Amino acid sequence: MTDSRMPGEEEIFDGEIVDESSETAADAAEGEDAINTESINDGEEVAPAGNAAGATAPAASTTSAGTAAGATVDADVAGEGGAEHPDTALAAQRLDDLQRLNAEYVNYKRRVDRDRAAVQERAVRDVLETLLPVLDDIQLAREHGDLTDGPFAAIADKLEGTLGKFGLDRFGAVGEVFDPMQHEALMHAAWDASNPELPSDATATTVVQVLQPGYRSGDQVLRPARVAVADRE
Repeated sequence: MTDSRMPGEEEIFDGEIVDESSETAADAAEGEDAINTESINDGEEVAPAGNAAGATAPAASTTSAGTAAGATVDADVAGEGGAEHPDTALAAQRLDDLQRLNAEYVNYKRRVDRDRAAVQERAVRDVLETLLPVLDDIQLAREHGDLTDGPFAAIADKLEGTLGKFGLDRFGAVGEVFDPMQHEALMHAAWDASNPELPSDATATTVVQVLQPGYRSGDQVLRPARVAVADRE
């Protein structure tokens, strides 16, 4: 059938108008896309430009953020103008205070322990000194023969034994060399050569009579022995 349309006229199919020039342009574009696709597929896979730029940007952003954070930390540690950070100075001051308080506590504990022992010793001495008159009466009764036997003699022995556990010691005897730290000389008597208790080779002042015995607790004298002394002629 001979096409009676003039060049440039539009063809009508079922009421639709078809533009031949449009179909020709579309076919040409489709063919060009096919050729470009085959050319790209023959080589290596190429990432889209948009994706490549997006992958590079976060790395640069991360590096910048890390640098900024490091600079911030350095600034915090060094402080303004390179000076010591206030927290470091405060920590050093607190450590110095703690060490000083610890030393004060150690010294306080030592002093308390020392004072506690001294207080205990003083309390024992006070009790012993209070009982000295009772011990003097017991000693006089023993010298006069009143404590040879009986229940009172047993009680006196137990009392002296108990006080001895606290370090109480009686001292002072005839024939001892006079010691002003241990004895209190109340009188000076004549030397009695017939007394067997006096040493025959005495060269110093000697105790010839004990008027009242002395007592000591440990190394401390509670009461000196009151004596009469004499020098050998």
